[in-house]
Amino acid sequence: MNYNILAINPGSTSTKIALYKDENEIFTATLEHPIEEIEKYDNTQDQFEMRKDAVLSFLKGKNFDIKELSAVVGRGGMLQSVKSGAYVVNELMLDILKNRPIMEHASNLGAPIAYEIAKAADVKAYIYDSVRTDELNDIARISGMPDISRTSTCHVLNTRAMAMKLAKKYGKKYEDMNFVVAHLGGGVSLNVHEKGKIVDIVSDDEGPFSPERAGRVPCRELIELCYSGKFDKNTMRKKLRGNGGLKAYLGTMDAREVEKMIKNGDEKARIVYEAMAYQVAKSIGELATVVEGKVDAIILTGGIAYSEMMTSWIKKRVEFIAPVEIMPGENEMESLAYGILRVLRGEEKAREYK
Repeated sequence: MNYNILAINPGSTSTKIALYKDENEIFTATLEHPIEEIEKYDNTQDQFEMRKDAVLSFLKGKNFDIKELSAVVGRGGMLQSVKSGAYVVNELMLDILKNRPIMEHASNLGAPIAYEIAKAADVKAYIYDSVRTDELNDIARISGMPDISRTSTCHVLNTRAMAMKLAKKYGKKYEDMNFVVAHLGGGVSLNVHEKGKIVDIVSDDEGPFSPERAGRVPCRELIELCYSGKFDKNTMRKKLRGNGGLKAYLGTMDAREVEKMIKNGDEKARIVYEAMAYQVAKSIGELATVVEGKVDAIILTGGIAYSEMMTSWIKKRVEFIAPVEIMPGENEMESLAYGILRVLRGEEKAREYK
């Protein structure tokens, strides 16, 4: 039996959609929403009708009848902490995403759009590997400050999909293996997978800097900067996320531009870019200790994993721990569709959100 699965992934100024027939991509598209259009809305949820109509209009233009769908999957939004895998979209989930999400985020529209289209197609809507997936070990939640507990916010969707794909390549079950996975993109996060669960992470604010984020910075100096009177709260937030990392040091967040600078002999660009690799490698070593060094493979994924320069720098520092597998790209649409395909085939069970 063949399954047609529509995947929907809302971003800040676009909505990505993809149609899969089993493992085969039929089409994919990025529906752009001009910034002047986005600015008409007071909040993310107000964009719901506009984005839903854009998806339906595109499908109509493709002469695709939604009645042919087997399921619809949306990017999981800012819910309270959930487990990995699939959840059926229900009224409680929709209410939380609409009225009391953890934070405003475009991904909060994934489930509502999926639900409306699925309802019209008379099939179920799902989310898969939400950004709020949290399966940390209890010991990993201790931060050193009782006021702050560590929680899991990382690139779950892509990293878990790549770990499962690699386990299959090795002819083993994901649940029988241990992986350390680094997602290298606009933000960098890492996690360790122990026997089918992400038991600890290095998030984008406690680990390596990235093209636009500062990562882990010395706390005492950060506090001094916050109270120096030079910067307001919003500016400080931007220093950490948006104007940090490569952008702060080199004036660009495009890793390809940085590599051109290095090839043209820019020594500052080289040491900054290599420092990013150095910090990623340190975090991989840190997470390897969680499973007492019993790591079956280290995976480098995300857009910057296409860079031979970056991956070679990381690999030479960590390959003593375990074999390093380069699996570049974001892979988000495939990850969403493949996850629900496993549910439809009975290989995984979807949870009820409650």
